[in-house]
Amino acid sequence: MTGREATAFPVPGPETMADELVLLPELWVPEASQWLSSSAGRVALDGYSWMQAVHWVAGSGLYQPRRHRSSGLRGFNATTVYIAQLLAELTPCFPGVAYLMRRTGLSERTVGYHLAALRETGLLAYVVRGTRVRGERAQASEFARMVPPEFDAALGIRTVLRDEAAPAYTRSVTGIAEAGRKLMAKLGRKATRKVRRPRRKTAPKVSVKAFSAGTSPVADGAAATPDSEGSRCTPMGGGSSACSSPAGTYPPPESKLASGERKSSRRKKPRAEAGGRKAKSRRKLNTIGRRYRVGRELTQQVEWLRGCAVPRISWVARHVADAGWTTTEILAWLHLRGTAEKVHRGSGLLAVLLANAETVLDTPAKRADAVEQWRRAQEARRRHDIERERHQRERYEGDWQPPQNHTVRREVAAAVAQLNSLARGVGQDLPCDQSAPAAASYEVTAEEVEGLRAAARTGLLGGDISLITDTIHACGYDEALHVYGPELMNHARRIDQVRRSSLTTLTYSA
Repeated sequence: MTGREATAFPVPGPETMADELVLLPELWVPEASQWLSSSAGRVALDGYSWMQAVHWVAGSGLYQPRRHRSSGLRGFNATTVYIAQLLAELTPCFPGVAYLMRRTGLSERTVGYHLAALRETGLLAYVVRGTRVRGERAQASEFARMVPPEFDAALGIRTVLRDEAAPAYTRSVTGIAEAGRKLMAKLGRKATRKVRRPRRKTAPKVSVKAFSAGTSPVADGAAATPDSEGSRCTPMGGGSSACSSPAGTYPPPESKLASGERKSSRRKKPRAEAGGRKAKSRRKLNTIGRRYRVGRELTQQVEWLRGCAVPRISWVARHVADAGWTTTEILAWLHLRGTAEKVHRGSGLLAVLLANAETVLDTPAKRADAVEQWRRAQEARRRHDIERERHQRERYEGDWQPPQNHTVRREVAAAVAQLNSLARGVGQDLPCDQSAPAAASYEVTAEEVEGLRAAARTGLLGGDISLITDTIHACGYDEALHVYGPELMNHARRIDQVRRSSLTTLTYSA
């Protein structure tokens, strides 16, 4: 350090820092010197060394902005240190105002005031200043974290510019005076601690009982204490004491201290229920709440009311809801009235069905009787559905049962007899004996084969495949294929598949 610097910035001792800081010049950087190219400080190589300079500026008290401007911050406070801690985490230091607003909970103008305080103390310098063009997205400013020259002078830090062609803000540290080592260690411990987000101060609460009793701290003489002059709360000259006055404070009666403990005035919390949940006081519904509850339950339980607006259904059912009807009682009434097969407008049908319902079932006993009838009908319907499902399963999945009608039974018996006789006739023409000698001793002539094929072809044109199926059942598939050929067999198979499908219906014209 030169002699001029030593005279302008004397090095303080750790114990006499408050006395020596008065000799230091005021921390103030004009707007023209808040750029990196025109800054007198040096660039901090890391966030740790920069936070040391921030804590030194915060505790020095040299920043007094009201001497130069009338708006903005009054000084360097804890919120400014918190914002500096956020900036120390960024590499590069390219913060947006919206980011700082989200992290701090401050307004845009307040964030701008704190950034201005960091620039005016020489801790920040513009690298690129943000722009705001109408119609385009705002660009954030890029800062360089700087160490002001006052910090180096106060702690006796020696710096050197290793490259003469490089700018002055690139100088590096070469040493520190012995008197500033303890203070530097103290600032290092502060820099390693994380600063929490400062909370907003709230006004002290005044007891309502004091005002109801006609007494106040000022009236009781609390403002007359000697300490009240140092804690002014209004610019009118009045003040309030930092501590409460003993006047008006009385010990509790002995009846309140019979157990040896003072009873707490706090409201007791509800005990936990057996299930482990805390008991919650359910708020009683008013008239509108009951209407909406009935409307919501009706749209959920009535099939033809699904999709309807809950407010409209609540308005339609307002008379029965105001009369104290429950959703179950309304369902029982709808069962007694009956519903239409096709509903075009659910709210209109509900209005018709609920007309004069509260006058017909005007007593709880009548409504209970209607609910009982509705439940019996529901149970009977459920049993009927179970029986119908059981019969369908037995019909399609179980063994075939003969028809109960005598006429249909005779027709079925005649058809079965005809099939059996036809099968016997085919068996005589085309013996299909299981014994090999009998099958080999009989041969079908070409004229017989042509006659059978002609008869089968004529039947297939009318959709009749009985001749081919009877031959298959009597003599087997291979023998039927030998007699009728693959073309007629495939034709018969397709007709049989179409006939078995439930999606088609065959009709024959004479």
